[in-house]
Amino acid sequence: MPEKKPATRYIYLTGGVVSSVGKGVTAAAIGRTLKQRGFNVAIQKLDPYINVDPGTMSPFQHGEVYVLDDGAETDLDLGHYERFIDIRLNQDCSMTSGQVYAEVIGRERHGDYLGGTIQVVPHITNEIKRRIERVSKSTGAEIVLVEVGGTVGDIESQPFIEAIRQMRGDLGRDHTAGIHVTWLPYIGATRELKTKPTQHSVRELRAMGITPDMIVARADHPVDAALVEKIALFCDVEKQAVIPMETASNVYEIPLLLEKSGVAEYLMKRLGLKARHKPNWSEWQAMLDAMHRKKPVVKVGLVGKYTELEDAYMSVREALRHAAISEGVELDLKFIAAVDLEKDKGWSDLHEVAGIVVPGGFGTRGIEGKLQAIHFARHHNIPCLGLCLGMQLMVVDFARELLGDEKANSTEFDPGTTMPVIDILPEQKDIHDLGGTMRLGLYPCRLVPGTQAAKAYSAKQVEERHRHRFELNNDYRAALEAKGMVFSGISPNNQLVEIAELKSHPFMLGTQFHPEFLSRPTRPHPLFKAFIASAKKSGKSRK
Repeated sequence: MPEKKPATRYIYLTGGVVSSVGKGVTAAAIGRTLKQRGFNVAIQKLDPYINVDPGTMSPFQHGEVYVLDDGAETDLDLGHYERFIDIRLNQDCSMTSGQVYAEVIGRERHGDYLGGTIQVVPHITNEIKRRIERVSKSTGAEIVLVEVGGTVGDIESQPFIEAIRQMRGDLGRDHTAGIHVTWLPYIGATRELKTKPTQHSVRELRAMGITPDMIVARADHPVDAALVEKIALFCDVEKQAVIPMETASNVYEIPLLLEKSGVAEYLMKRLGLKARHKPNWSEWQAMLDAMHRKKPVVKVGLVGKYTELEDAYMSVREALRHAAISEGVELDLKFIAAVDLEKDKGWSDLHEVAGIVVPGGFGTRGIEGKLQAIHFARHHNIPCLGLCLGMQLMVVDFARELLGDEKANSTEFDPGTTMPVIDILPEQKDIHDLGGTMRLGLYPCRLVPGTQAAKAYSAKQVEERHRHRFELNNDYRAALEAKGMVFSGISPNNQLVEIAELKSHPFMLGTQFHPEFLSRPTRPHPLFKAFIASAKKSGKSRK
């Protein structure tokens, strides 16, 4: 009796020519087109670095660390996946070479291989395949899109490519499809796009045993029909499977561009699937229409530590955009380096904004600059939203002035402070592994009725994603409350402060969690909406 094949379909995305070509957004947009037809979709990112996860990597190197419900610290592309498709992913949706090698080496040390020689093929590739197939089991997805990080030809990603080649043989051609996302460079002297790098990239992919079923040809200039035909001819791909993708002015346009290109229909035919219903893009189109509509501008300053790399604040930026669309304003976001404020630079930008966001971060660099921005916002009645570290510094600034001790601080920055208003929890102090003391993932938060937080959420209790180590010190709760600080969000056991706000301020609110991770283009986060609404009002009153 022939072996029954699994119902799950797998779509693999590889990249060619250059990195940062847009595989993540392309994968997310394709996922959205398939979800619009009634399919349960999940996406997995395969990252070739040896780090177990990006949690201990510098944001300057890796950009934002995106956190999932279950506490997994992942690549920022998972933020694209969740925002575009409006899904909640889990730790199985992020795989690194470090995780794979750690698992295989751990088994070898345990004796699981009975003294056998451990090799990349089959042991590493088998573990990769196991982790890919695990996604459909843990998410219930009928279609799993798998994005291979890096570029074809990178030595680090070769085990992933080999595992994919094996899976296509294991599962059958009708259960797998390959998409190659490539770049068409533009030669200014001759004013033409060149396909040769794409041809070489596909040739290298085919040398590894994989022939793509579809090519997404990215370019900064229009890709004409002649170029499409040329790519199809030289890369052995059907003409209708060569998808020209000119750089869009707005990433949220990409799902509709792929819809018009017939990508979902081609993939369904290729995988033997039928849509459960017709796609309804009315909500998405309404969101795009609102984005393109001329509207008042609201200037917001983001005071951060990693402003040189805007991707370090990807989710914060997108959450602000979502809220601005909903509130009928155009976001003008200014990235202001906290270290510049310490050197008396950047203050002209801060004086112009109608709202200030102080996002998360780790380490002492730029802390006093962030505190100065918070102090400025508090004394000038400028709406201020503090996220994680931003909330902690809001408490420090308040304590220094209202509790009358300039040495008030977090023990993260001053372990010997005489007023540790922010401190590590007592039960965490004996844990020494980096990351071991982190509070990661989804935790409940009980809202205090009548507060700004409760009004924004219109709920009694919510769940939000966390990524932090230090907490508000409960020894100072009563003193802070007596001076006008309101703890409007508390853990259900009343032990942890989740949200702090000020009574005598138009909008000064800080969250211990990261609300930006749950904002969606058509469903902005309530706290970001409330912040933008207050900034809009503040901007009008300050003109």
